[in-house]
Amino acid sequence: MKKLVSLLLVLCLMLSLASFASADVPSDWEPFAERVKITVPVYDRSKVGYPAVDDNYWTHWIQENFGDKYNIDVQYVAIPRGDVMTKYSMLIAAGDTPTILMEYDYPKVAQWANDGAMTEINLEEFAKVAPTFYQAMVDNKQLGYTDINGKTYFVLTERPYYDTTFTYATFVRMDWLRQVGYDHVPANYEETKDAMNKIIEAGLTKQPLGLGIPASAYITNFGFRDFPVDEKEWAMHSSLGTPGFSWYPTQRMLKRTNAEYHMGWYSPEFDLEKDSRGASTDQTQTDFINGVTYSYGGYIANNMPWLTSFYENNPGAELAIANPMGGVEEGVNTGAIRADNPFGMIVGFSSLATPDQLKAAWMLMEWMIQPENLFVLENGIEGETYELGEDGLPVMLDYTGEHMLNHNNNIDMTCLVHASKKVGTIEQTIAQMSPAGLPQDFTQALIDNYYILREIADKGLAYSDPVFAVAIESESEYSATLLSLYQEYYAKLVKCDPAEFDALFEQYSQEFLDAGYQEIIDERAEAYEAGNTTKLPVAP
Repeated sequence: MKKLVSLLLVLCLMLSLASFASADVPSDWEPFAERVKITVPVYDRSKVGYPAVDDNYWTHWIQENFGDKYNIDVQYVAIPRGDVMTKYSMLIAAGDTPTILMEYDYPKVAQWANDGAMTEINLEEFAKVAPTFYQAMVDNKQLGYTDINGKTYFVLTERPYYDTTFTYATFVRMDWLRQVGYDHVPANYEETKDAMNKIIEAGLTKQPLGLGIPASAYITNFGFRDFPVDEKEWAMHSSLGTPGFSWYPTQRMLKRTNAEYHMGWYSPEFDLEKDSRGASTDQTQTDFINGVTYSYGGYIANNMPWLTSFYENNPGAELAIANPMGGVEEGVNTGAIRADNPFGMIVGFSSLATPDQLKAAWMLMEWMIQPENLFVLENGIEGETYELGEDGLPVMLDYTGEHMLNHNNNIDMTCLVHASKKVGTIEQTIAQMSPAGLPQDFTQALIDNYYILREIADKGLAYSDPVFAVAIESESEYSATLLSLYQEYYAKLVKCDPAEFDALFEQYSQEFLDAGYQEIIDERAEAYEAGNTTKLPVAP
């Protein structure tokens, strides 16, 4: 019976993919009378061995299967992932604003709307052209995020399982843990501290953890906030766009990092590294690959070159997935995590776009969200890039030929409809994206990790940052300066004498407030009081 069901699933899938023309797009779509050109941004992550993001088999496939059918010229524009705002600013200033503008971070798209680079849109008209996409927004309760300053600018893409961050995992040296007496990954901070100090004492490495100067404004202080957090303080300080430096959770976080530094966990020269942990070229990644540090984290994908390199350099090593609760410390860290936004990309449209270009862009989004088309874009060609498993679901293959998918199964193209690939159940989704070709299979560990995160979220300990329905003008003016100050203060506070920490933090906090942060938090507080922000989720 099980085999019969699997065969029926495969048959149905093959029939549904037999022709992309069967996609359920509106029946009244007709080719444009005159050729319409649209430009679509795509992240360029500069990954070695991958095709050009703006000119490859799959950009051509979209042109042939969508663009040519409707007389639309679909051109992709490469946006450097590490310098998004500079590239967009150059395009906008040159009058080459992409037809579609999109970003994961609300402050960035809010700035484009506020600066006049985006056009207002009519959601009723959008729904006529893209009914499937619009209904997905309704189903995902996203319509409340479409407006800014009382005008409609945005449509939102889906972010599956947004409150669990399951697509990111930190890998740790389980073999080292075993050598210092652990048969499990530390489940709280007391165990983490004990394990790190024992690893040093055992001579397994000099400094077990990597650390770098933060490259972005996001401060990972969610776990160091009181729970429940004060909603007004959250609205004032919680942000991806401006460092919430002078807020008490940052003080708690940096004070613990300072103590860890003085226990010898980090390199004395960590502040000389050019990138923070997580950047593709940073020293913390190199150190982990070379077997000199305990842990490193990254987004999960079938092909993870840094993990492959780790095993090549450390034959016989054993890794495990870090427990998300490994930082919990009574009175200091609650274990709360930053949930992703309840949406993926925030998508807007150029103020220079003609009505036909707007319609063509909406048609592309509607066409891409159809399951038949999305499946091909995310899986490729059967027998080359994937094969169907016994359950009828795709299993990605290690393929590097002409039909190779780009970063993370073409996610930087399909992010136009959702933020991550979704296949069947959460277990099936994780199994499909689990790294392949390694000495260890992490599928079950990643599933277990998801359920730990799920438990955290179900307790109300996973939430995101506020979204503002008005532009925070001072943020555009001061954010760059404040990031530079935060980077300077970070190094000094981590390395200072512990006895001097509190006084230094107080001094730097006042300097930070005087440098523009006070204006930002005052403006945010005013927006909150006026009802122009989202609210914290209600704790269960």
